[in-house]
Amino acid sequence: MKKNRNTPIGMGKREFRKSGYQLIDQIAHFIDSIREQPVTTGESPGALQQILGNELLPEEGSPANEILSRAASLLFNHSLYNGHPKFFGYITSSPAPIGALGDLLAATVNPNAGANILSPMATEIEKQTIKWLASMIGYSTPCGGILVSGGNMANFTAFLAARTAKGPKTIKEEGIANDSQKMLVYCSTTTHTWIDKAAVLFGLGTRSIRWIGTAGDQKMNNQLLEQTIMEDLEKGYHPLMVIGTAGDVSTGVVDDLEGIAMICKKYDLWFHIDGAYGIPAAVVPELQPLFSGIEQADSIALDPHKWLYAPLEAGCTLVKDPNHLTATFSSHPVYYNFSHDEEPETLNFYEYGFQNSRGFRALKVWLSLQQAGRKGYIEMIREDIQLAGLLYKLARKHHELEAVTNHLSITTFRFVPAGSSERKNREAYLNKLNEALLNELQKGGELFLSNAVVNGKYCLRACIVNFRTSKKDIEEVIDIVVRNGHRVSETLLKEKSS
Repeated sequence: MKKNRNTPIGMGKREFRKSGYQLIDQIAHFIDSIREQPVTTGESPGALQQILGNELLPEEGSPANEILSRAASLLFNHSLYNGHPKFFGYITSSPAPIGALGDLLAATVNPNAGANILSPMATEIEKQTIKWLASMIGYSTPCGGILVSGGNMANFTAFLAARTAKGPKTIKEEGIANDSQKMLVYCSTTTHTWIDKAAVLFGLGTRSIRWIGTAGDQKMNNQLLEQTIMEDLEKGYHPLMVIGTAGDVSTGVVDDLEGIAMICKKYDLWFHIDGAYGIPAAVVPELQPLFSGIEQADSIALDPHKWLYAPLEAGCTLVKDPNHLTATFSSHPVYYNFSHDEEPETLNFYEYGFQNSRGFRALKVWLSLQQAGRKGYIEMIREDIQLAGLLYKLARKHHELEAVTNHLSITTFRFVPAGSSERKNREAYLNKLNEALLNELQKGGELFLSNAVVNGKYCLRACIVNFRTSKKDIEEVIDIVVRNGHRVSETLLKEKSS
C-alpha cells in the first residue's frame, strides 16, 4: 500500500508554492493598481455569462495554477470593487489586506468553530476577539458574543435572545401560538429591514412591530415611544424589546440611546442596539457622548466588515449576559460528544447561535485589530467622518448641489441644476433626475454612490468606510456628479420633448 494517497485535488508543497506565489503576485498587483481601475465595469449579466462561458462540468481536471490565474483574471477585470477609493455605496468597506491573508490561513487549518474540541485555538481567538470588540466600543461589561455572517444574522441572534428572555416562560415548549398576549417590538421608522424579516421568520408577524416616528433631529421620538408602550400595556399586550439605532443606514443618525435605555429599564424591556454600521465610531473619544447608553444595552449588533474594514463575512452579536444566548440556542443531542471533561471556561459556540458548523470568521478581525490597534482605528474612523463632512461642505458651496444631511461618515446631497426652481412639479422632477443620475453613476465606473430618501427628497448618498479614500477623491466627486448630472438632465429633456 502506498504511503501517500494521490488524488486529483491534492497539491504537493512545490505545486502549492508555485500556484500560491503566482496568485499572491496577481493580488498584490490588483491592490497596488486599484485606484487606476474603474469602480465597476457595469457589464450586464448576459455579457458576463458570455465571458465566463457555458461549458458543461469538465470531465478531466486542469492544473491548479491555470485555474487560479483565470479565476483571478475574471474577478479582477469584471467586478465591482468595494475596495476602490471612490466606492461610497452600500456599507461594505475596503477590505484590509491582512484580513484576506487571514481568510487564507483560516481556510488552510479549517477549524470547525462550533465546538471547542473541534477548534481549540480558534475558539480562544474568537473569545478574545469578542472581548476586544466590546472593549473597543465601551461595552466592557463581562459580556459574551459570537461572530456571525453580517448585520441580519447579528440582529436575528439578539432578537431571539430577547424573545426567550422577555417572552412567555413556556415559549420554548409551547411556542408563541399559545401566548394569549400579543408580543410587540418597538423601533424607529428608519430601522433597517432586518426587523421585518425577524418578525416574519420568528413568528411574531409584521403587525407586532410598533414603528415609532422620528423627531426633527431624525432620531426616534422617545416621548412617542413611551406613550405607545403605555397604551399597549393598557390594552393587555406584551411588549418585548426596543431597538435603538446607532448609525441609521440611510443618513447615519444615532438615536438617543441613553433615553431608550431609561425607558427599557422602567418597563422591563430588552434594549437592543442595531449598531451594525455606526457603533465602531464610539471608539473615537470626541464621539463617545453621542453613544452614551450603549453600556446599558442587553445586546448590540455590529459588523466588522462594515466600519472595521474586515473582508466579508464578519458580523457580531454582543450580549450583556451570555446565558441568554445558551438559553435560546443550546441543545445537547446524544450524538454530540463535545462536553466530556470540559473545564469551566470551555465555550462551545454552537450554543451561542444558529450554526453548528462554523467557519473561523474571527481570525481576520483579530488580525486587523492587532495590526491597527485602538489608535489606528480611531485615526481611520475619524478621517472617514472628516471626509464625509468635507463632501457635505463642498456640496453646500456648489451652486448646483444641495447638501441635505451629514451624520457620522454618511452624507446625502442632490443635483439641482440651474433653472430647476422655475419648473412645475420641481420636487418630482428633481427626484426623477437624481434617480436617473444615480443609475448612470453606478454603471459609469467613475464613482459609486447609493441613494437615500430624506423628507421626500431622492438623494445621492455617500457612505465613507474606506481607508483608501483621500481628500482628492472627495473633491473629484463634485465634478463627477455635476458633469454627469448635466448630461442626464439633457437626456431627460430630450426624452420629454420627443
